[in-house]
Amino acid sequence: MNSFLLRRMNLRFCARFAQIVLGVLVLEMPVPPLRAQESVSPESTIRLRYQKTETMIPMRDGTKLHTTVFSPRDTTRTYPILMKRTPYACAPYGADSYPASLGPSEHFVKAGYIFVNQDVRGRFMSEGTFQQVTPHIANKKSPTDVDESSDTYDTISWLIKNSPNHNGRVGMFGISYPGFYCSAGMIDAHPALRAVSPQAPVGDWYFDDFLHNGAFFLAHAYRWLNNNAQERTGPTTERPTPEVLSSNDGYNLFLDAMTIEEINRRHLKGKVPFWSEMMAHPNRDEFWKKREILPHLKNVAPAVMVVTGWYDAEDLYGSFKTYQTIERQNPSINNVLVVGPWIHGGWASGDGDKLGAVPFGSKTGAFYRAEIEFPFFEKYLKDAEHSAPAEATVFETGSNTWRTFDHWPPNEVSVKEYFARERGALSTEAPNGIDDLSFDEFVSDPAKPVPYTEAITNRMTVEYMVEDQRFAARRGDVMVYQTEPLESDLVFAGPLDVDLWVSTTGTDADFVVKLIDVQPDGTNPATLPNYQMMVRSEVIRGRFRNSFELPAAFEPGVPAKVHIELLDILHRFKKGHRIMIQVQSTWFPLIDRNPQTFVPNIYLAKPEDFQKATHRILRSAKHPTHIRMGVLPK
Repeated sequence: MNSFLLRRMNLRFCARFAQIVLGVLVLEMPVPPLRAQESVSPESTIRLRYQKTETMIPMRDGTKLHTTVFSPRDTTRTYPILMKRTPYACAPYGADSYPASLGPSEHFVKAGYIFVNQDVRGRFMSEGTFQQVTPHIANKKSPTDVDESSDTYDTISWLIKNSPNHNGRVGMFGISYPGFYCSAGMIDAHPALRAVSPQAPVGDWYFDDFLHNGAFFLAHAYRWLNNNAQERTGPTTERPTPEVLSSNDGYNLFLDAMTIEEINRRHLKGKVPFWSEMMAHPNRDEFWKKREILPHLKNVAPAVMVVTGWYDAEDLYGSFKTYQTIERQNPSINNVLVVGPWIHGGWASGDGDKLGAVPFGSKTGAFYRAEIEFPFFEKYLKDAEHSAPAEATVFETGSNTWRTFDHWPPNEVSVKEYFARERGALSTEAPNGIDDLSFDEFVSDPAKPVPYTEAITNRMTVEYMVEDQRFAARRGDVMVYQTEPLESDLVFAGPLDVDLWVSTTGTDADFVVKLIDVQPDGTNPATLPNYQMMVRSEVIRGRFRNSFELPAAFEPGVPAKVHIELLDILHRFKKGHRIMIQVQSTWFPLIDRNPQTFVPNIYLAKPEDFQKATHRILRSAKHPTHIRMGVLPK
């Protein structure tokens, strides 16, 4: 008998002996039954239930892609295949090395699927040459015409022929870059591909991730490219070693480097070829156009679920544009949208109950994984008794409620406009009269740019999208316009866009617009008094106000309209709150600095090109700066 049982018997004997000797009536406390180990590692569970094999699957041009297959050990029934294609490695490598997770969530491991992970062409253990956001070839004429669509098709063909115990159905999922491979893989889809979920997918890299309307997202691009875009010399299981920044103070670090060229030389040390490629293409030329996947989203899989988060700082553009494009180009398929209060990929593993200081009232991530994502794949890959998701399942921020719609944006919205007015007012009443000189102005100094966050960091933080904006509102180079306290709730739904009327003493400028929910001051401890919660924000490089292909200088002192698309929201501004917009010209180091002097290639600007400029925000009847949105009926 082991020592643990002996100790238990001794304890019981001593307790009973004390009762008898002392003559005291004591209720005997129950001894918990012997239990197995309290917690079992996820890796052990997967190892117990699944058999791992690694193989090299040949593509039509002869290139072989490293593929890992996890098949259920129970072979008494058939299973669907659920696949993820990734540039981020199918680690851990080796037939006897098992990961801690499989598939989108633990629900899938318990339910039983054949899980397939694949290193895309040119990454880690796969053969071939890697291309960033592989251009799609619409009219393939020979076996050498390969792209991510053909590689997905060839992989599925091989799996259907060579994987035992499958039910003939395949699903795909992936977040961010793997979301892009989902989008590419469902073009001219293989007949076995029945359900695809591109989650935060890249849609067009000139508007996603590293570039937003031509403005370079410096802090994000630096970190991601440094970690993921160094050249590979051959098949490997190892990640490259990134260059380590010398300080966490990204504001001073990047400001001290002064130019984009110097950042590359000093910090990246020239180890990231794609950084240099980007710098050679500041305009939306063929280099960028051929990497846009959206026009090619045709003949896609029968069921698609696009997933994103309101606070996705990386691929919000790609998510909404992917959903909208599939709707337009594939009207007969079941294409649905899910949007929660999440950061980039936050729905996959986190609780999703808060972000920074902003609570969301429930564990939205767990709810999504159990009640939306899992039933979606179960329905289309197993014919399980689940209803199809609503056309749009969307979390309403501000009130912390899930809502469903049969169309997105909702059909019942009405358009409302708010105008910048005198003394920092934001009003539904448009300027009138003949006064053409109404404006607010500020000096933008590239040597003292507006920080994008109060945090001391050298990266793009996830919290910045809901961060309190009072630190910016107090600066003289940030224009602030706000309404009076609302007399009743107001729900904005669908796309947001802004028409800025501006003039400048310089010849170039960036413009940033932020929509903000200003919470009231008060004594309720559950509220954040006067908190300026950012709801949505976006930037445009002013030289691209007329065309992203053909940049144009500003003519000093001449009014110009700058249109900015802020993408979609579903947000309730509650009674007593204020609606605010902030307008500024720098947002550092989230975006690189505009020299405010028009140069042919802004990435090659020299230190002497960076000049102060005075920008005006015009708000007259002739030049009415305003924000436009859809409003749901009360």
